[in-house]
Amino acid sequence: MKISVELTLSPLQDDYEVAIINLIKKLRNSGLVVKENALSTQIFGEYNAVMEVLHSEIETALEAVDRGLIYMKIVKGDRSNYEPNY
Repeated sequence: MKISVELTLSPLQDDYEVAIINLIKKLRNSGLVVKENALSTQIFGEYNAVMEVLHSEIETALEAVDRGLIYMKIVKGDRSNYEPNY
C-alpha cells in the first residue's frame, strides 16, 4: 500500500536548524521520494518502507534535541504528483 506522509520537526530550543537539516538529509538518503518546503517535509512510498525509515529517523531526530515536537500526517495513496488545479 502506498502512503504519503507530511512530517514537521519543531525543536523547542534556539539552535534548531541543525536537527532539522540532519533529519531532512537522512530522509533524502533513504531511497524514498522526499519533497521539502518551508514548513514540512513529505515522504512517499510503500507503507512498510516509509514507516521503517521514519521509525529510526524520528528516534534519532528526537534524541538530537533537548525538547521537540514532531507532527505527522499520513494519507493512504501516493500524492507525490499532486498539482493544485485552482
